[in-house]
Amino acid sequence: MSLCRDLKPLNDTFLSLSLFLSISSRLPEVRISDNGPYECHVGIYDRATREKVVLASGNIFLNVMSPPTSISVIAADTPAPFSRYQAQNFTLVCIVSGGKPAPMVYFKRDGELIEVVPLMEPPVNAASLQDGRASRNLLNRDLDDTKMQRSLSLLDPEDRGGRPYTENPLKGLTPNQELLFSPATETIPETVVSREFPRWIQNLEPTYYFHHTHIPISDGTVEVRAMLMWTLNPQIDNEALFSCEVKHPALSMPMQSEVTLVAPKGPKIMMTPMRARVGDTVRILVQGFQNEVFPEPMFTWTRVGSRLLDGSAEHDGKELVLERVPAELNGSMYRCTAQNPLGSTDTHTRLIVFENPNIPRGTEDSNGSATAHSTFRLTLAIILTVTLELT
Repeated sequence: MSLCRDLKPLNDTFLSLSLFLSISSRLPEVRISDNGPYECHVGIYDRATREKVVLASGNIFLNVMSPPTSISVIAADTPAPFSRYQAQNFTLVCIVSGGKPAPMVYFKRDGELIEVVPLMEPPVNAASLQDGRASRNLLNRDLDDTKMQRSLSLLDPEDRGGRPYTENPLKGLTPNQELLFSPATETIPETVVSREFPRWIQNLEPTYYFHHTHIPISDGTVEVRAMLMWTLNPQIDNEALFSCEVKHPALSMPMQSEVTLVAPKGPKIMMTPMRARVGDTVRILVQGFQNEVFPEPMFTWTRVGSRLLDGSAEHDGKELVLERVPAELNGSMYRCTAQNPLGSTDTHTRLIVFENPNIPRGTEDSNGSATAHSTFRLTLAIILTVTLELT
């Protein structure tokens, strides 16, 4: 008597003869690959022909379960900008991997189960979730009385900790010993746009839409992607806690992953080198925030009152690189706008450029090299010298 799978013996079996025939076989450390049908054959050998004669057989299906191994929550279509006057749709995606069979996935907000409207198919675009009841656009800034007016022009030079940036930048090129160890950027009070939201018109509670897909994996497990979609209201959704929970027969208690929707606040900016001189390459980098920000923000750099060094109006990314800074950039102010769908914040910093002893004062151009005017005068002098020698 033997235990087989696909007509192949599994291992040595124990046969006991009594009123009943019994057989036992053990599968140590069951894996997903052990899932499938098994057969038991009972037979005897014919002494004359030495052939096995099967008297009876039976089969059973072994269903191997596997709990999910990972769970994560991400935001779809990020990074994305913040809109003060246009309602946006927002999507959270919960990814659960390693489960067999597919687990049940659901969302909670602030610990309360979210009532959702199931969707058979995901929406073609985010705009299809909006309806006329959900929100009203504020097309006129005059209707917005919640934005705080915080102008940098109202800051006194003493409050800013430095000279006004409108003064002659060449006057700032001084080897003053008091400035030798001063930072090359000046900290400007943060202009917070987030948390100063307009009066959104919400007639009803937000409607949450839910859609999930099952993706079979080659190892026999299933990856589940569950999407929660709704029209975002930054005024009430900022700092809201969303959790994705998973129930599975192989789990004694639900798995959970949670995120808190938070607008960016207080970017931490670092500049290298710490003391920039004419001709140096300056890098201004956003290292982080005062708070945990979700979803991932986007960054935009601009120069106040002028274009960037390369002539562009703005630069996207966490880092702004100014190559071979000229003296004219001394006192220039730069704005970093960090934003996500929950809010936006502007942080300003002023660049202080020190003179370079290796470059004579007044000989550098906008690229940190000799000016075209000086080159022209040198060329003219050489031509005049050659002309005099020929005459």
